[in-house]
Amino acid sequence: MNNEQVKSLLERVRPAPAPFQVVLSGKKSRKVHGLYKPEAREIILHNRNFTTDNELVYTALHEYAHHLQFSTPPLPRSARTHTIRFWSLFHGLLADAERAGLYRSPFDEIEDFRRLTARIKEKVIAPNGSLMKELGRLLAEAQGLCEKHHASYTDYLDRVLALPKPGADAAVKSHLMDLDPRLGYENMKLVARVRDPETRDKAQQALLNGESHDSVKEMAFVRPEPEEDSVEALQAERKRLQQTIKKLEKRLELVNERLAALDQ
Repeated sequence: MNNEQVKSLLERVRPAPAPFQVVLSGKKSRKVHGLYKPEAREIILHNRNFTTDNELVYTALHEYAHHLQFSTPPLPRSARTHTIRFWSLFHGLLADAERAGLYRSPFDEIEDFRRLTARIKEKVIAPNGSLMKELGRLLAEAQGLCEKHHASYTDYLDRVLALPKPGADAAVKSHLMDLDPRLGYENMKLVARVRDPETRDKAQQALLNGESHDSVKEMAFVRPEPEEDSVEALQAERKRLQQTIKKLEKRLELVNERLAALDQ
């Protein structure tokens, strides 16, 4: 594949919101397979790292997700680019590319992966979810006993079971909400946090349909931000900056006090 072929493939997966370029470096890199330069809107792929076009397409989609991330609001506010939104974009691109026949997942195509995935889901993840629901049922019973005998439920969790309360609460919710144990422990914790029943059902179904943890997290919890230059966005940014400045001023005051004490 050449530069234009890779670019055309990416635009077939999802139209680009802003112009960009693809550059095949013709090099092999031990550090990265590719990178994205936001200022130049340039995707660089070290094509000698790959043995097949399918491998190259995977990395190209990864870097294209960064292009979408930097070209559509909300724009990244820090140097940390591998955010929940990024992973949601990337996983969505992979799914779109698979549906269009432009990328083939090795996890679906290779029989060894398919067998291993089935074993993990059936032997570990689903039983793990069932155990979480059973734990939730027993903890709900413990809550009732604590109320009956005027004992502290939190103390029971802390000193008798040595269980963190957030995890215990998630287990109880998974029991009360009757979540599907096929989700597994971590995904059940995520779904149990969703307050709206309709959104919760959508989140659970999305996970069962194969959507990623981060994609569902963004769908259920990340609120769309206002336009970058809107009054609401600028006021929110000003508030964040004011809070940061206030914290830094307090820290500076403390450091100055300590320096003054050391000088005495």
